[in-house]
Amino acid sequence: MRPPAQTRYRPGTARAAFSYRAYRLIWIGLFASNVGTWMQNFILPAYIDNRTKSATLVGLLIFAQLGPLLLLSIPAGILADRLPRKAFLIAMQALQMCFTLILALMVAADAALWILFVIQLLIGIANALNAPAFQASVPMLVAREDLAGAVALNSVMINASRVLGPALAAVLAAVGFTTSQLFMVNGLTYLFLIAALLAVFIPDIRGSHPEKGWRRLLTGINIARRRKVLSRTLSSMFLFSLFSLVWIGLFPSVARLNLGLDTSSPTYKWLYTSWGIGALLGALSVSTVLARFDRKVLIVRGFVGFAFALGAFALLRSVAWAFPAALVLGLFYFMTATAMVTTFQVNMRDEERAVTMPLWFMAFGGTIPLGNMLFGPVMDAFGARGVLLFGAVFALFLAWWCDLRRLPPDDFLPEGEPHEPTDSAPVRQHGVVAGG
Repeated sequence: MRPPAQTRYRPGTARAAFSYRAYRLIWIGLFASNVGTWMQNFILPAYIDNRTKSATLVGLLIFAQLGPLLLLSIPAGILADRLPRKAFLIAMQALQMCFTLILALMVAADAALWILFVIQLLIGIANALNAPAFQASVPMLVAREDLAGAVALNSVMINASRVLGPALAAVLAAVGFTTSQLFMVNGLTYLFLIAALLAVFIPDIRGSHPEKGWRRLLTGINIARRRKVLSRTLSSMFLFSLFSLVWIGLFPSVARLNLGLDTSSPTYKWLYTSWGIGALLGALSVSTVLARFDRKVLIVRGFVGFAFALGAFALLRSVAWAFPAALVLGLFYFMTATAMVTTFQVNMRDEERAVTMPLWFMAFGGTIPLGNMLFGPVMDAFGARGVLLFGAVFALFLAWWCDLRRLPPDDFLPEGEPHEPTDSAPVRQHGVVAGG
């Protein structure tokens, strides 16, 4: 049965999306799992930076983690269109759990760096294979009119776990947990999402597309090319990730080079948490206090605000001022990103998600490590300030490039597009297969 439309809350808000039982269970399970993931995402780069004092190697680590999103997202989207969705999602979570537990054992044994990088690459591959299938399924758990609230809540969950993960790591480290034991805790948190997946019905929507054979790799690209709002949003996120979000993966190196912080210190942990809190507030604002504003306007203003915040953060030398600057930077970063991904999601048909969402992962998560690889050696040679200032100036260009108000109305998907995955009429209309 399709998700029933909600009438108690205003459509498109976070409260409306959270009222769906299946979505709520998946959200909670993913949130618990992501707290562990962000605990590891916070600790591992700092561990590598402390061990090597090299921004280049930190960038290489981030590439091992996120690079598979760039290389494998499109094949993963094709797999998501062919394999039983629920079993595939559970298998990918189980693989990531196993590799994470192996990583914990290798860190405990003080293994060589290349071993840690290979294991992180395997975790990244499993995540890349999982992401398109997962993101194609979650929107189907709510009615289309509440999709914007669900997308915004996903962003809130990511950033809340980004805050709580490092905080939990700091608390556990204070009571005696070692780095390897913290990774072990992360491995066990995958069980929360596996349990949630087992407890709910996952719609299995598969598109019937004209491309055959190897041309299936181009299906999502062809869809994005035909709908300019998708291609413009994708190109903007690609450039944003490549040139303006370098500071995310290289944050330990930025803190060390610009502010003289020891990345193993409590001060660094709280600075990292500060921008995470800002990102949480930015994501939450899109589906709450800013829900009445046009997302196209939010994107433009978000880029401008981000540009000034990153410029200020780049020039700071005081650790005290870095805390509020990092919070504001995180706020504009994820306000912009959430408005963009929401716009991207609401302008896709349901049967297009599995083959088109991989392009988003490539543009967002998959491109950040390219920027880290490109600018890590530059930071090692010349420092971090120039790299961050370049990213700030580039964000101002994106405020013009991603002004979707300049696109004609027929470049956007009609708001009345059906969202009834198990209703036989739209299934026949769109040529999709609905399964269990």
